[in-house]
Amino acid sequence: MKLPDTFENLIEQANQLELYKNLILQLNKDFLLANIDLDFHEDILPSSLKLMLHETVYKLIQEKFTDYLSLLYIIDVPEKQVKALNGDDILKLSEEVSFLILKREWQKVWFRNNYA
Repeated sequence: MKLPDTFENLIEQANQLELYKNLILQLNKDFLLANIDLDFHEDILPSSLKLMLHETVYKLIQEKFTDYLSLLYIIDVPEKQVKALNGDDILKLSEEVSFLILKREWQKVWFRNNYA
């Protein structure tokens, strides 16, 4: 499996395979496990998904760093990838981490769809 390199590619793949809804459900499941109050509607537009996820990650980094780390652990975002990001600009960092979250969630959905 080749992971998408942009948000747009990820959404395009999810839509082509008709797995966008599954991606949303997986996000909701993991946010619930991390005890973070965020529930995406199944019909959310990709642009809104990106914005809400980015906003939430930004707030977690700023205000609830332990919850942020817990979320990354539950979703299983590779620590090496997070550490490779530049943390000087929190807004940019939160955007990049949001994409890492989406990529990892997409990977779970894709594998479950192809190997279940």
